[in-house]
Amino acid sequence: MVHCNWAKTPSFRCEITCSLGKEFVNMVTVGMLSVLLFVSGALADCTKQAALSITAPEKLEALSGSCLQIPCSFRPKDEQTFISTRKIFGVWIKNYSRFGENPNNVIYNSSGAVSTYPISITGNLSQRDCTTLFSNLTTTYTDTYFFRVERERFKATADCNSLQITVRDSPWRPSIAIPGDLKEKESVTITCSALTPCPHSPPQLTWNLQQDSHNKTEENTDGSFTTKIQQNITLSDTHDGKKISCSARYPVNQGNDTKTAETEETLSVSYAPKDTSASISPSGLVSAGSWVKLTCSSRAKPPVSSFTWFKKSRDGAVKVSEGEIYSFNVTDGGVYYCVATNDLGNQTSAELDLTEAGSDQDSPTIQKLKAVR
Repeated sequence: MVHCNWAKTPSFRCEITCSLGKEFVNMVTVGMLSVLLFVSGALADCTKQAALSITAPEKLEALSGSCLQIPCSFRPKDEQTFISTRKIFGVWIKNYSRFGENPNNVIYNSSGAVSTYPISITGNLSQRDCTTLFSNLTTTYTDTYFFRVERERFKATADCNSLQITVRDSPWRPSIAIPGDLKEKESVTITCSALTPCPHSPPQLTWNLQQDSHNKTEENTDGSFTTKIQQNITLSDTHDGKKISCSARYPVNQGNDTKTAETEETLSVSYAPKDTSASISPSGLVSAGSWVKLTCSSRAKPPVSSFTWFKKSRDGAVKVSEGEIYSFNVTDGGVYYCVATNDLGNQTSAELDLTEAGSDQDSPTIQKLKAVR
């Protein structure tokens, strides 16, 4: 069995007592006190040697003014000593498990002998369920805690299973879960979730996706709780760049006040070309034999990978050029259009109709052409 007692000396040292005797291990301080303790294999066997062990989170955070539910179950090493018809009592100890040196470290005993902290064991101890509720927390409750069981002859503390509780004044920002690689026309579920250390008084979640969203508080596999809201949406190009904001309002001080935190995420949605159009320069009337420039424009995500120009003929559309700009010497009329393409699809522009607009009186052999969309 290994015991470690801290000696308050200028260098801080740990006195280790085991079957091999006693030795002192100097502690190394770097900046804030960083302790490197080398004890070969001894501490690794702590749980095996302990008379009592519990299953509970090693670290928990809580919000001041609210409560904290601690999921907890225990297991005695010696079942024969533990079995009894007598009532079981649960005890919570703060700071240091060896409370004999400081009885004030005992903050709660379900027998009623001690109740200096607002604590209640809500689990059924006879079923080895030590689930506990801390109420009306303040930041002064930030500490290390140990659980103890007392039942007739069986009295043991779970020395190897300390629980670090940190009580904070500010609430946690909720998290927004968005599936990756969003594409238009897909239906996706977006989730906003918030830590819920006090399931008896969960946070209220709201967001800009939907008013009056249904809040749901769920138990996680480790016994903790999460509150969430969800919304299914069918994506389109209009969702690209949309900001989703979600806020979590935590009731505190028995519901008389709230503490709020908010988070925001931006959607990134891929989509096929949109608003594809063709334009001509110069605009208006142009003389036959003049150079004209046709320009194709479109918006897409990912960007357009290719622009293709077509001219309509009696036998169907004929590909005449590739690229955003098509320049040519116009000799007669014709109907032109462009197609914009990316990885998700393509879109065709409206047609650009170059029609004859009559003869030039000064040059009767030259025709005027007019672009008609």
